[in-house]
Amino acid sequence: MNAVTFPDSKPLDIALPDWLNECLISHQSDQNNQDIDLICRAFNFAYQLHEGQTRKSGEPYIAHPVAVAGILRDLGGDKAMIAAGFLHDVVEDTNVTVEEIEEMFGQEVALLVEGVTKLSKFNFSNKTEQQAENFRRMFLAMARDIRVIVVKLADRLHNMRTLEPLRPEKQRRIARETKEIFAPLANRLGIWRVKWELEDLSFKYLEPEDYREIQNFVSEKRIDRETRIETVKNTLQKRLDDMEIQVLELQGRPKHLYGIYFKMQRQNKGFHEIYDLAALRIIVKTNEECYRALAVVHDVFKPMPGRFKDYIGLPKPNRYQSLHTTVVGLNGRPLEIQIRTLEMHHIAEYGIAAHWKYKETGGSNHTHFSNEDEKFTWLRQLLDWQSDLKDDQEYVDNLKENLFDDDVYVFTPNGDVIALSRGATPVDFAYRIHTEVGNHMKGARINGKWSVLDQPLHNGDIVEIITQKNCHPSIDWLNFVVTPTARNRIRQWFKRSRRDENMARGKELLEKELGKNGFEALLKSQPMQTVAEKCNYQSVDDLLAGLGYGGITLNQVVNRVREVTVTNQKQEVSEVNLPSASPSPSCPTKPNKSPILGVEGLVYHIAGCCKPLPGDPIIGVVTRGKRGISIHAQNCSNLENVAGEQFIPVRWNTVDSKGCVTTYPVDVQIEALDRVGVLKDILLRVSDHHVNVCNAGVKTGRNKPAIINLRIEIRDRQQLDYLVNSINNMSDVLHIHRVNGVDF
Repeated sequence: MNAVTFPDSKPLDIALPDWLNECLISHQSDQNNQDIDLICRAFNFAYQLHEGQTRKSGEPYIAHPVAVAGILRDLGGDKAMIAAGFLHDVVEDTNVTVEEIEEMFGQEVALLVEGVTKLSKFNFSNKTEQQAENFRRMFLAMARDIRVIVVKLADRLHNMRTLEPLRPEKQRRIARETKEIFAPLANRLGIWRVKWELEDLSFKYLEPEDYREIQNFVSEKRIDRETRIETVKNTLQKRLDDMEIQVLELQGRPKHLYGIYFKMQRQNKGFHEIYDLAALRIIVKTNEECYRALAVVHDVFKPMPGRFKDYIGLPKPNRYQSLHTTVVGLNGRPLEIQIRTLEMHHIAEYGIAAHWKYKETGGSNHTHFSNEDEKFTWLRQLLDWQSDLKDDQEYVDNLKENLFDDDVYVFTPNGDVIALSRGATPVDFAYRIHTEVGNHMKGARINGKWSVLDQPLHNGDIVEIITQKNCHPSIDWLNFVVTPTARNRIRQWFKRSRRDENMARGKELLEKELGKNGFEALLKSQPMQTVAEKCNYQSVDDLLAGLGYGGITLNQVVNRVREVTVTNQKQEVSEVNLPSASPSPSCPTKPNKSPILGVEGLVYHIAGCCKPLPGDPIIGVVTRGKRGISIHAQNCSNLENVAGEQFIPVRWNTVDSKGCVTTYPVDVQIEALDRVGVLKDILLRVSDHHVNVCNAGVKTGRNKPAIINLRIEIRDRQQLDYLVNSINNMSDVLHIHRVNGVDF
């Protein structure tokens, strides 16, 4: 690719910000400054590639990358981040490749651009599987380089600022995505200034009437509020000076609009019942002066009981530190006061951007987060359990829950602080310490006293877990644990504890589908190991166990076997043991009134031994008596002793004479962990696939899985496979099989 030249041959079609103008001017006089050189070359390259492109508003597209780079600069981003801000859309919107970006701007910039490019496909969709995959990809990109999500946040922030020209439905979709995912992510990274602006902008488009109403209320009360804050400031400033506490800043700040709205909703109050619409911030030099300033505040104003929080002694997981207290201010109105040092203030405003932990040696490896860096504990937990959740909807739901920063802080007996989700129990605590601690948990003491296992933990509790070697999890725990880690580890234990039974069932299912001839040799062969690996299992035994408890469907395994055997030119295995799904060429091809083509005018019935469905390869068998032709699945075991002259070719016709879809009753049996609501969750999956349930029954036993029998009306094999796969992927489902018919 040709070298980059600056676009000085014609005037720019946008007004550049002062900082970028200064960079361009400096670069013309001194091209030896590598930081400025990288930033200017990135701008110029993006300008050339986006030339002629416009946004929905009609403004030149380059205005967006310039704004994103400016936000990253304001957040304290380094040269690579600012360059990536200019280039973040070029791979998606032009013919430039990541390799070309790396050649021109280096590996570090290329990795950031590639990460953001992948995330650009991240959006809400009705296709839950695609949505979950985008989530997984996003967090893997964050783990490789946390700066990727900061660039994405800057991109999202500017998009939210310029959302006006889009259609209302698209505005709401983007705003909902921002509120549920990106604002909590900004909070987790501690970038408070981005978080509150994203929340306010989302609020504006999701609840426009409430937004305007609160905006007007806040505007009306502004003069009165500022007068009260100024009086409090003068009073506190004098007392702090008397105590010789050096105050770097003493300022009032209004609370953001969504915060006021959220408080009104949570407390079921009207706007006029919310008094603390502003907060006062005191910034001092040292930690000691924070506590001395707190004493002054409580001496001047009466503190409100239960409204003091010490985030200096117990920082939030995103490293936020400050003292929060609410006092009774002028006219008896509550006033929140925050006290922190200047360093704490920078971390509160800019989060991770205030203290990047990158080595000076450069290169791509320095962008990984450290396992010892506690501010990424939440991200490591997400990566830890996301691979365990194969059910996409559950993964998405758990992810949204885990992103919100509503934690409770408890202590181990050694004094270590553990942050857990609000409502967490001793069982959640045990699995947070270690999987084996949870798996062998016998009981728990909270603050030295024995406690029930479903007791919600509170801030400051000291929790001690008592273990015993022969103890194991109870299914009942799933009814009260709140953390994804605990829930997944409990389910994994039950699946592993039934490994031999699951392997036997998986082997039985596969043998029934492939046939006994050469089956044992196939299981021990290298192609079968390849099949296991392609299905994301380490061994054939793991694959069989997964098949047994429903971690993977029979169709998925058989399809992989077919792929591998064809690749290895073992055609005899697939031809003999895997029946072809293609219809017989002698079958009639014209549609008619009969659901079965090839038996027109003849008496026939669906065989009760295999109960084939449309989509299953079928064969007709001429029988004696009044029942006429019996329709079997081609791989039905009862066909082995049937004489060849009794067979007639048939095929399915799924549309009847009135143009309506024919359905067939199918009985399935599901074995699931016995918990409250499990049947409801399964029936919701059935309903989502537009399948009618004719009958449902549940059998339960103490400390035993629940047995759920369903009779459903199915259109064809494909619909059944999709439904079974969806139910199979539920973490509570151990396995599912068809009763009296061709299994899955």
